[in-house]
Amino acid sequence: MAIHIRRREFIVTLSGAAVWPLATRAQQPTMPVVGFLNSATLSGYAPFAAAFRQGLSETGFVEGQKVAIEYRSAEGQNDRLPALAADLVRRQVAVIAAAGTPSALAAKAATKRIPIVFSTAADPVAIGLVASLNRPGGNITGVTNLGTELVQKQLEMLKRLVPAATIMAVLINPTSPSLAESTAKDAQGAARKLGVQLHLLRASTASDLDGVFATMVQLRVAAFVVGPDAFFFSRRDQIAELATCYAMPAIYYVREFAAAGGLMSYGVSVADGYRLAGVYVGRILRGEQPSDLPVQESTKSR
Repeated sequence: MAIHIRRREFIVTLSGAAVWPLATRAQQPTMPVVGFLNSATLSGYAPFAAAFRQGLSETGFVEGQKVAIEYRSAEGQNDRLPALAADLVRRQVAVIAAAGTPSALAAKAATKRIPIVFSTAADPVAIGLVASLNRPGGNITGVTNLGTELVQKQLEMLKRLVPAATIMAVLINPTSPSLAESTAKDAQGAARKLGVQLHLLRASTASDLDGVFATMVQLRVAAFVVGPDAFFFSRRDQIAELATCYAMPAIYYVREFAAAGGLMSYGVSVADGYRLAGVYVGRILRGEQPSDLPVQESTKSR
């Protein structure tokens, strides 16, 4: 079941409420509401949601004081995203912050009126989110860390770590087809250059992950890459534990996997990308138009 949380702080004094003049009540400012749409679990995405709120606060919008946030989580089931996005549109939120590629695509399909700020690891032009990075056009802009392009470097690093490896794998999520296809394309190109056989392994549920590791053993995979995906991030503890149990060298796209016990990571700071998205949402709340804000490329490493 999707999580519906509205975080606001109200101070209600019952005795005072009974005597407040109507005019005074009418003058109470209404906080703008931002919709935060996320494909993974809300708890799993907590570090990125915190970074997003930090960016908002940098523009003067502190949650519960000058802005309210409606959180919507698909709990790892991307097919729920269209309905969640439609719900935010019905609630007439001021801006939709779309966390991840599937959320961004669902938000774009849901509205051409409400401003959208996305965070994605894919090329937003290639997957059809924006017309160009400099001139996104329409009601949408955001931040990309181009995580799929990092897969090439990650495979190279794995090859140096396990020089005898001739068979490798990349883990992708089939319920996020645009991101999965971008990851697969870059990985296959890198594998050809390295002269290794590459298997594309797919998982979208916790039980799928158990099967993936059994499959890698059968295929004699020597090392693997975890592609950038919100579902994998939310299951980072499980993935790191399985990699350890199977003694399977792996490289991940964010350091949180390494903190969970994974071998190593290589990539930019995803959290900083969400901070930048929060800044963009704040600027839009102050009156700027998404079409005037070029898509930012997050390059800060961690």
